[in-house]
Amino acid sequence: MVESNEWTAIQQVVERLAASYPNVPQETVTTVVHHNHSRFDGRPVRDFVPLFVERGSRRELAGLES
Repeated sequence: MVESNEWTAIQQVVERLAASYPNVPQETVTTVVHHNHSRFDGRPVRDFVPLFVERGSRRELAGLES
């Protein structure tokens, strides 16, 4: 189960990435972040999930922006 502080961190990732990639629609940024976040469903250790989600999403969004 995902704790509320993790959801807060994921929302902050969405906001940071939306600001970093202004040419990518907000809905796309949100979808990419949530897709990357879902890859960690069921994983027991959650401490670094937001960091991994942000890194994976950044790579994916950089490819969409070019």
